[in-house]
Amino acid sequence: MKTKIFILLAFFHLTIFAQESKMSNVEIENFKKDIIADSKKIQTLTADFTQYKVMSFLDKPIVSKGKLHLQNPKAMRWNYTQPIDYNVIFNNGKIYINDEGKKSSVDLQGNKKFEKLNQLIVGSVSGNLFDTNDFVITYVKTDKARIAKLQPKIKDVKKYIKEIQLTFYSGQSTVTEVKLIEPSDDYTKILFTNKSLNKTINASVFNP
Repeated sequence: MKTKIFILLAFFHLTIFAQESKMSNVEIENFKKDIIADSKKIQTLTADFTQYKVMSFLDKPIVSKGKLHLQNPKAMRWNYTQPIDYNVIFNNGKIYINDEGKKSSVDLQGNKKFEKLNQLIVGSVSGNLFDTNDFVITYVKTDKARIAKLQPKIKDVKKYIKEIQLTFYSGQSTVTEVKLIEPSDDYTKILFTNKSLNKTINASVFNP
């Protein structure tokens, strides 16, 4: 009985420990200044990532792993290594997809939907997504992190994304967790680890 009570109290403590609260206006301004200033200093970013795709009709999330390469502000490569080999490259105004050897591409130029998608992904990874013309933004904090919750205003974006959540752990100026919530409330959560900033990335990484 004592063990059960201890577990219950520990769970209660952890729930309170991670509780969100709204940032003050001063905290919001300082947070935005810090992130925007640091984002401008990012020339390159590499990181390992784990992606969790949660869908209501599945008992467990679909877990994928890989490596991200970002050449700010336009070139980016998602290199999925588990459970399959799958690459997505954003470069030179195009999206290049390599699905286990099957290659395809989409032209971003003139396609506002995909162009906006590119901006959203780059902005999510770098953390620079604070344009209030495009989003209604709520800022909250926990004891370990600062979180920006962005609800898109643009109709074409709202069809696919209900909310974007960017989580910045304390002491870090680059985003550690991105959560993309769909209108159905299914969501994709991406956790970045082993981040490395402003180290040279071979140009061939972004070749299709």
